[in-house]
Amino acid sequence: MAKKIAAGNWKMNGLMGDLPQIDAIAAAVPTGITALICPPALLVAPAAARTAGTALRIGGQTCHSAAKGAHTGEISANMLRDAGADAVILGHSERRQDQGETDADIAAKISAAQSAGLQAIFCVGESEATRDAGHALAHVADQITAALNANCDAQQLMVAYEPIWAIGTGKTATPVQISEMHAHIRATLAGIFGDTAQDIPLLYGGSVNATNAAEIFACPNVDGALVGGASLTADNFIPIMQALAAA
Repeated sequence: MAKKIAAGNWKMNGLMGDLPQIDAIAAAVPTGITALICPPALLVAPAAARTAGTALRIGGQTCHSAAKGAHTGEISANMLRDAGADAVILGHSERRQDQGETDADIAAKISAAQSAGLQAIFCVGESEATRDAGHALAHVADQITAALNANCDAQQLMVAYEPIWAIGTGKTATPVQISEMHAHIRATLAGIFGDTAQDIPLLYGGSVNATNAAEIFACPNVDGALVGGASLTADNFIPIMQALAAA
């Protein structure tokens, strides 16, 4: 897997009729990057079938911490893997807020995902109030140390920094803010994994688009992006992949 990662989170968007967008993205993945789309759960299997043999990987948006059992409506990591997923987003701020996921919940999900052979895309980030109070760095470090430990497989891990105040708002953190946070994340991971932390891809997410992608990818310790709305169409996502390949 190339360390440069362009990942798309479709969130609760997309129907069967939107799968041609995935076909178009798969046909345009530049050499030297890893491209990943995480569609809604019902589209994982058909998307994986359509992209078999291409450079585009498919992921899920969450999984349960249990391998199976009486958890109505939930999806296990093994189910995602069986459907053709290679990765899964865990700890996204929207699930922390909407579903009340805790750091302990996320830690258990990361373990389940990695046990099933999935790459864990672990999301961290602060609210605007937390940043304004001067606690952004400490808050993100606390999220990392609460969810990760030395038993995690660093080779099956990505960390996505998504400032909550920049998700879907059109706001983007400045290069200075991004660089500071990503350096802090790298240092925090080094405290857990040692030198191996240098190989963990760090993604930025927060209103990434074709216009700002190149500037974001020029920041140190930024290995790619976790993209929301701009990943829903090939026309918007392909320029982001191209900017990453050129970085």
